[in-house]
Amino acid sequence: MRRENVNDFLAFIAVAREQSFTKAAAQIGISQSALSYTIRTLEARLGIRLLTRTTRSVSLTEAGERLLASIGPRFDEIESEIAALSAMRDKPAGNVRITAVEHAAETLLWAGLRRLMAEYPDINIEIISEYGLKDIVADRYDAGVRLGEQVDRDMISVAIGPEFRFAVVGAPSYFDGRTKPIIPQDLTEHSCIRLRLPTHGGFYIWDFHKDGRELKVRITGRTAFNSISMMRQAALDGMGIAFLPEDQVADAIDDGRLMRVLADWCPPRPAYHLYYPSRRQHSPAFALVIEALRYRG
Repeated sequence: MRRENVNDFLAFIAVAREQSFTKAAAQIGISQSALSYTIRTLEARLGIRLLTRTTRSVSLTEAGERLLASIGPRFDEIESEIAALSAMRDKPAGNVRITAVEHAAETLLWAGLRRLMAEYPDINIEIISEYGLKDIVADRYDAGVRLGEQVDRDMISVAIGPEFRFAVVGAPSYFDGRTKPIIPQDLTEHSCIRLRLPTHGGFYIWDFHKDGRELKVRITGRTAFNSISMMRQAALDGMGIAFLPEDQVADAIDDGRLMRVLADWCPPRPAYHLYYPSRRQHSPAFALVIEALRYRG
């Protein structure tokens, strides 16, 4: 097979898996127009349509699904073998992709991995911050980071940080003239700052724990974000009550810019864990990532 044909198939796999020409083009490092031309050329050469395109989405035809199922795993095997060969070098090398929630990425991952990258210049790290629970195998991640209680039992998991707490906070200006919530159900009478989740397009449901009892509250409010920093700023600006990791608001609580409520309903949570499939053979580079992140408290 000619080299350009191989590149065409790699381009097709990228588009098929990302279901987006924009994301696939960024992944393989070419322009969107060049990628679109490559796919059209491949389809013309094969004499069959592989993708259905609309202004908003890209989906596989029946022929496209068959081609992806046939060649995708084979190219994955080639990549794995190349990674295994690179692992035989004197210094560990390779790419490691991790999906993590924003809070863990900012407070734990980068702090642990920047020193590793300085010591091993041939190791490349990609961290994707997202709140949706991902199928790390299907989405071709090496590992994910979530709270220990969210990790599937068929995964290997390693704690990468200590337990932590959430805090329910609001600015003094917000509470001025309002009754502070005493129990979680009182939040339904307040304007709360919501976190938008990518999965199903819903909002994060605030969950509370006390004396072995768990209580979930569907809050409402005028503002919603998909970023902790924006939620914190909205709380500081008096826009409502926020439910945030304690370490993100501790300074504002200490200096009086935020007031904490429902503290007795927010006990420590299980630590963040790095998780990965038990059946996958990992490279020396990934083994170093695990050890760099492992919490030794």
